[in-house]
Amino acid sequence: MSTTTQTHGGGDEQVPASLFAAREKVYPKSVAGKYRKLKWIALVVLLAIYYVVPWIRWDRGPTAPDQAVLVDLAGPRLYFFFIEIWPQEIYYLTGLLIMAAIGLFLATSLAGRIWCGYACPQTVWTDLYVWIERKIEGDRSERIRLDKSPLSGAKVLKKLSKHLAWLVVAFLTGGAWAMYFTDAPTLVAGLFRLQIDELSLIFIALFTSTTYLLGGWAREQVCTYMCPWPRLQGAMIDEDSLIVTYESWRGEPRGAKRKSQDWDQRGDCIDCKACIHVCPTGIDIREGLQMECIGCGLCVDACNEIMTKISRPLNLITFDTHNNQVARSHGSTAHVRLIRPRTLIYGLIIVVLAGMMVAGLVFRPQLDISVLRDRAPLFVTLSDGDIRNGYTFKISNMTRYAKDYSLRLDGVAGATLAVVGQEDRVERIDLAARPDTVATYRIYVRAPARALASTSTPVTFTLTDKTTVGRGAPEEVDYHSVFIGPDK
Repeated sequence: MSTTTQTHGGGDEQVPASLFAAREKVYPKSVAGKYRKLKWIALVVLLAIYYVVPWIRWDRGPTAPDQAVLVDLAGPRLYFFFIEIWPQEIYYLTGLLIMAAIGLFLATSLAGRIWCGYACPQTVWTDLYVWIERKIEGDRSERIRLDKSPLSGAKVLKKLSKHLAWLVVAFLTGGAWAMYFTDAPTLVAGLFRLQIDELSLIFIALFTSTTYLLGGWAREQVCTYMCPWPRLQGAMIDEDSLIVTYESWRGEPRGAKRKSQDWDQRGDCIDCKACIHVCPTGIDIREGLQMECIGCGLCVDACNEIMTKISRPLNLITFDTHNNQVARSHGSTAHVRLIRPRTLIYGLIIVVLAGMMVAGLVFRPQLDISVLRDRAPLFVTLSDGDIRNGYTFKISNMTRYAKDYSLRLDGVAGATLAVVGQEDRVERIDLAARPDTVATYRIYVRAPARALASTSTPVTFTLTDKTTVGRGAPEEVDYHSVFIGPDK
C-alpha cells in the first residue's frame, strides 16, 4: 500500500493511497463499417452453431442416440456425427485441445488478438448483450443520460426490460449447453413438464448465471482482468503481425480542426474521440498497443467514417504491422509477410497433429481389450501343485452388432483357461459381447508349476472375432501380460 502526503496547517500527514481505481463504465457507441459487418457475421454464425447443433439428428442405428453431437455421460461416449469416442480414447480430445492452442498461437502471430475480437465466447455474448441494451436504452449518449437521470417509471421499465432480456438469453445459453449432454428434444420436453434431472438443472443454472454476469455486468473486465491471454499475447506477436495500429506519423499533432488551418500545418487526427467511444474496452488506440485491446477493429470503422466526412485519406487507424508502419513513415513500400518461421512451425504442428488424429480414426480397430491381473493374491498354489493367476478381462465391442469371440493364451505350456463361475478348463474359451458395450469377465489361468521358468513369465492373450474366421485374415487383438509364480 503506497502513501500520499497531505499538508494540514503546520504539519504533514501520511494518508494511505488506494491501489485500486473505481470502474469507469464503458458505453460502446454503435458504428457501421467493414469490421462491424464482419463481427455481425461472426456473431450470427457462431450463435447459430451453438444453438442449432444439438438439434441436428444423425442415424447410428437402433441402439445408439440419434443426436449428431452428444457427450453421453451415461454411456459413456462422445458422439460427433460419424465419429464415436470411447473413454479410453480420451487422447483424441487431448489432441484437439493441443491443436486449438497451437491454432490460437498461429492466429495471434498472423493477426494479433483476432480470436478475442471475433470468436471468443465472451466477445460474442457481450456483443449480443450490448446490442440488446442499445435496442432498449438507446445508443451511447442516451444510455449515459439514462444512467445519470433520477429514478423514474420510464427508467425502471427500461432497466427491467433489459435485464429480463439478458436473463432470457442467459437461460437459452444454459439450456443449449445442457443439450450437448442430454438429448435436446427430451430435455426441452422435461423443462415444459418441470421434470428435469439434477445434473442438467445444475448445468443450466451454472451457465445461465455466468452468461448473465459475464456478458451483462463484467463485460470488458473479463478481458482486462480475468483472461490470461492479454498477458501472453506479447510473446506471440512480432514486427510482422497484423494489429490495430494508429498511424501517429500521419495523425500528429492532433487537435480540433479550424477552418483557417491548413492540413500541412497539422496531423489528420482531429481528436474527435470516435475511436474511444466505439471501443468495447474503452481504450484510446492512439496511445499504442495496449493489453486491453481485443483487436476487433471497430475503431478503424469509426475513424474511417470521420476521415470520409473531413475528406482525408482513410485508415489513419488500421490493421497493419510494425514493419509496415515504419516503412510507410519513411515513404518506403510496405509488405505483408504471412509466411514466417513461427507461422510455418505452428502450421506444420497443426497439420501433423491433424494427420495423426485422422489416421488414428481411420485405422482404429473396432475391437479393443484390456487385461488387469489380480494383485492380491499374486498367485494361488492349488492342491495338485498347479499355479493359478486371476485376471479381469474387458472387451470393448465398438460395433452395432453382438459379437462372439475366442480367447487363447500363449507363453506357458499346458496352461488352461476358465471363466469364473464355470468349471470347464480349456485351452480356448468362448466369450460374447453385446453391441456397443464393454463386456467384463473374470478369468482364471492355471498352469503346471514345472512349466514356469521364472517368477514372472510373459504371456499373450489373443482374442479372435469368430464371425471373421474363414473370411480371409480373422480380426484378432493381442494383449501382453505376465503370469506370476513362486520363486524358483
